[in-house]
Amino acid sequence: MYNPATAPVIQPNSEKKTEKRYLDAISDGMRQAMQKFPDLVIMGQDIAEYGGVFKATQGFVEEFGKGRVRNTPICESAIIGAAQGLAINGMKAIVEMQFADFVTCGFNQIVNNLAKTHYRWGQSVDVVVRMPTGAGVNAGPFHSQSNEAWFVHTPGLKVVYPAFPGDAKGLMASAIEDPNPVMFFEHKGLYRSIAEEVHDDYYTVEIGKARLVKEGSDVSIITYGLGVHWALEAIKETGISADLIDLRTLLPWDQDAVEKSVRKTGRVIVLHEDTLTGGIGGEIAAHIAEHCFEHLDAPVVRSASLDTPVPMNVELEWNFLPKKRFVEQLKKLLTY
Repeated sequence: MYNPATAPVIQPNSEKKTEKRYLDAISDGMRQAMQKFPDLVIMGQDIAEYGGVFKATQGFVEEFGKGRVRNTPICESAIIGAAQGLAINGMKAIVEMQFADFVTCGFNQIVNNLAKTHYRWGQSVDVVVRMPTGAGVNAGPFHSQSNEAWFVHTPGLKVVYPAFPGDAKGLMASAIEDPNPVMFFEHKGLYRSIAEEVHDDYYTVEIGKARLVKEGSDVSIITYGLGVHWALEAIKETGISADLIDLRTLLPWDQDAVEKSVRKTGRVIVLHEDTLTGGIGGEIAAHIAEHCFEHLDAPVVRSASLDTPVPMNVELEWNFLPKKRFVEQLKKLLTY
């Protein structure tokens, strides 16, 4: 399904770091990739002079010109098709979905063209689709969905979803280096709310490898994106000793890291912001039940959003999201 070439693991040339917000780190990763790859083109709605609705490409058109930073019509299918055309001609492309919700207008191009082209005739598809995603920002049902599970179900794609600025920059570089199509999910609620020291140099983070954020003995928390930060809050609030695994990549996901943790703790809860039914949590829970059953001391628990659209009202939105329910489920799991 994939070009077997993988993005090289590139270490930064120096230890120099600067505090960067999540959005800044993503922007930094794209800018340095634009400098490294002169045939890399970025496309999207209002991404040039305006810098994109979230300002991820602010200043890019001044540095790289309108030939490489291209405003597009409101036609996601055309944007993604053009990106694939560039890839077929040996170039690289980044496509920004203004909101991840809008990707449905280009769905066929992604799941039937980007994802299957290498399988059909061995042609690499060097395209990254940026997906500003997620709720918790009071933006309503058409600007707040978590739709990563649609693409995790599609062989031929890679799906990346970082939770921290440093990982976001390194994974963005890896996604651009990788000759396969990558769906790159970025939580809108993290853009300006978190920051950390991030290497100034160009570097990559390996796609497909989870990160052990915290180490404990009583329970394994498997999550990604904003869920990582909810889990950190819950651990601090409850004092529970937990392995906290940030998947970082959802396709392919790091089965070895998850199995290792579950065998150690014997209890596991899978947390994601996406709705419960059909979410990736079901796949992970099934894998654990099949491969780690004899190590479990309790049923595998899933914590996810309600099976409804994302409400507009802020109180209803937080009721929809699993953050509060997760803490209750976590405590209950430990008493099983």
